[in-house]
Amino acid sequence: MNVLIVGSGGREHAIAQSAAKSPKVDRIYCAPGNAGIAQIAECVPIGAMEFEKLVAFAKEKEIDFTVIGMDDPLVGGVVDAFEAEGLKVFGPRKNAAILEGSKAFSKDLMKKYNIPTAAYETFDDPAKALAYLETAKLPIVLKADGLALGKGVLICHTLEEARAGVKEIMEDKKFGAAGNHMVIEEFMTGREVSVLSFVDGKTIKIMSSAQDHKRAKDGDQGLNTGGMGTFSPSPFYTKEVDAFCKEHIYQATVDAMASEGRSFVGVIFFGLMLTEDGPKVLEYNARFGDPEAQVVLPRMKNDMIEVMEACVEGRLSEIDLQFEDNAAVCVVLASEGYPISYEKGFEIEGLERFGTEEGYYCFHAGTAQKDGKIVTNGGRVLGVTAKGKDLKEARANAYQAAEWVSFGNKYMRRDIGKAIDEA
Repeated sequence: MNVLIVGSGGREHAIAQSAAKSPKVDRIYCAPGNAGIAQIAECVPIGAMEFEKLVAFAKEKEIDFTVIGMDDPLVGGVVDAFEAEGLKVFGPRKNAAILEGSKAFSKDLMKKYNIPTAAYETFDDPAKALAYLETAKLPIVLKADGLALGKGVLICHTLEEARAGVKEIMEDKKFGAAGNHMVIEEFMTGREVSVLSFVDGKTIKIMSSAQDHKRAKDGDQGLNTGGMGTFSPSPFYTKEVDAFCKEHIYQATVDAMASEGRSFVGVIFFGLMLTEDGPKVLEYNARFGDPEAQVVLPRMKNDMIEVMEACVEGRLSEIDLQFEDNAAVCVVLASEGYPISYEKGFEIEGLERFGTEEGYYCFHAGTAQKDGKIVTNGGRVLGVTAKGKDLKEARANAYQAAEWVSFGNKYMRRDIGKAIDEA
């Protein structure tokens, strides 16, 4: 079959690599793709939000199956556009992608269906938000309602910080239209764990757990980023946590969406906080996490395309989802200065070694081809992933592999997966 993947980051590279392993797949296209994806797929210069062009391309190339990797097109309704033309596509429709597209919607859904989450209030008037903060317990969390590239969340420890945060989100519109509405919620403490799942509208199958590092600098210091590294599985995601979440969170979310007339088909990413009062939902995403996909997909035993087809066709219950009994760690190689300002265009060297070493992967996030060379083209440049028999071995392997690669202004955190040593 001919497969089209929509997106341009490390997540889409991981999806493309998994698709390439499927015996069902003859040819892979990616729109717009990147320099790494171009090694296994034909990249086409169509943006992820150019729905008409994507649909026309899918028809022209007789695409049998399309996978949407990114959040923006899902929330914008790309799946609806494909389905309207009778094209098979993996991802939630617009009315279901709102699970990620609006934090106010998802919080209200959890409240209505008794899904454990932090206490919260929603606001569309900055004056009312400021008045609420006068009596709120600190620290407190401010969230822009819409999509903000994983950066629209502010943890405020003082009233002054909180007031400045309201101004930043709702008045200065630092995150654009995402800040038209805002959620203010209680600050939860505990371990954060990410759990990805496949969903066909009624059945949910849980993938292996993962744990992400969002802050730019070691020791979880610095600004929030799209993710500086991750590991899988999380040692903190115990059998007890899994049992609780299966009973109170996972299926309950799928059933709640169905009850609201918003049947969800695709991937639900559960961002969990393991609090003293039990696991609670921090956030939902309506697609694979990035970089979580880079440690979860390489460990999946199943044919990914087969699983995705089962989701779209409503027969996920037939799939026995299995993962390798090992571990993986991903270290993101970024451009110095990310996520604020950084230079691009540096030649990347040392990539050829990844094609020869078993259990090592290099997923391209922000790369481009220029004059026959691969150069940096973003804040997050590469995701270096390695497997190991356990997390400590995988971590050592990932940091060893990170040294194979060099480029001007290369930067990485040195403590990805350090929590492993504390488990």
